[in-house]
Amino acid sequence: MEHEDPRNGESPHRSSKKPKFSSNYIPESEIRDEFSHHQPRVARINNGSFGSCPGSVLAAQRRWQLQFLRQPDAFYFNTLRNGITASRMIIKDLINADHVDEVSLVDNATTAAAIVLRQIGHSFAEGKFKKSDTVLMLHCAFQAVKKSIQAYVTRAGGSVVEVRLPFPVNSEEEIISEFKKSITEGKSNGRKIRLAIIDHITSMPSVVIPVKELVRVCREEGIDQVFVDAAHAIGSLKVDVKEIGADFYVSNLHKWFFCPPSVAFLHCKKANASSDVHHPVVSHEYGNGLPIESSWIGTRDYSSQLVIPAVLEFVNRFEGGIEGIMERNHEQVVKMGKMLAESWGTNLGSPPEMCTAMIMVGLPSRLCLNSEEDASRLRSYLRDCHEVEVPIFYQVPKDGEDGVRDNDGCITGYVRISHQVYNTLDDYEKLRDAINQIVKDGKTCKMLCIE
Repeated sequence: MEHEDPRNGESPHRSSKKPKFSSNYIPESEIRDEFSHHQPRVARINNGSFGSCPGSVLAAQRRWQLQFLRQPDAFYFNTLRNGITASRMIIKDLINADHVDEVSLVDNATTAAAIVLRQIGHSFAEGKFKKSDTVLMLHCAFQAVKKSIQAYVTRAGGSVVEVRLPFPVNSEEEIISEFKKSITEGKSNGRKIRLAIIDHITSMPSVVIPVKELVRVCREEGIDQVFVDAAHAIGSLKVDVKEIGADFYVSNLHKWFFCPPSVAFLHCKKANASSDVHHPVVSHEYGNGLPIESSWIGTRDYSSQLVIPAVLEFVNRFEGGIEGIMERNHEQVVKMGKMLAESWGTNLGSPPEMCTAMIMVGLPSRLCLNSEEDASRLRSYLRDCHEVEVPIFYQVPKDGEDGVRDNDGCITGYVRISHQVYNTLDDYEKLRDAINQIVKDGKTCKMLCIE
């Protein structure tokens, strides 16, 4: 049998018991207490950007921090590695990974992108890949991922093909069709696609992508590796890495899984956990495998990685645990999205089955949202004048296409609303009324003044 590094924490006596859910589910008053550190009166319907961490988990984080500060040497030699391993074991079970040494804890999805793209960039730089070979990505990929491609891939001579996804979107088939067209482009003139980067849930606009089907297409088309950027996934939809079948899969734990910022998991298939995959911060553990490299990148605060057991305790206080939370968040965000669209006379950006705990809702065309600057101005106005925090998306009109219309014109702006356990109906009514008041006053985005 292949020797297993005991630092990975695999034990022959490991328990496979299912999590125990509380028989006395958390009441509304306790949910309010858990998030009482949130700024009062602010309609915080933007959980998708920075997430949220309950007070009980913050208290657990503080205990870990104090334990380190009291006796750092004992913490480093006796506690840290085992604590991180315990967290990795929880994630392994949650995502249905084969082995704990497939799971690394890193700061965020941006760090994971650097890990994956760095090894791709090295292959271009070292001549393993031809300069004409390509990386495939969605055009709406997170900006930090695009910058990582620029830093690691194009700088080393690789090229990029972007998949232009439709929005608003009506079906998964529309996405799959555009993806296949881009693969044909990427393989033209004898080129090879060395890596496909696929979002599981795009950020702006927010849409659930059929990753399992796209990974299957990649395999059929002979694409070398597939990296799924699932920054918003864990805690908002079921994640089964074996079913998805990607080579690399990352998801932030501080967005929808209630961890404090910042922490993410990166799953690397055992076959891909090669010596070429390293943490970009090189420290004492370099060469001992990515999970071990990631567990020590120098003196820093590791508490966000250590509180995952406390997070599991928190979510299991809810009926159905994390799956129950995901189901209720989805139901509520769809309900709130439909309420807003009806009030504003607009549309949803995707069918309900193509969203999770976030949904895109069209803004009234009378706002005349015609640029990124308009979107930014409207967002700031809602924050500063109405105490509403929500992202605004500007939909660039396509040449020759009128797009989706309301009774007054073409819809070019959307809000991305989120729903998390602390949200109430009042939050969404506050947004609804703020937009309606702007329209009633006859103001456009360019006319909004922030005092």
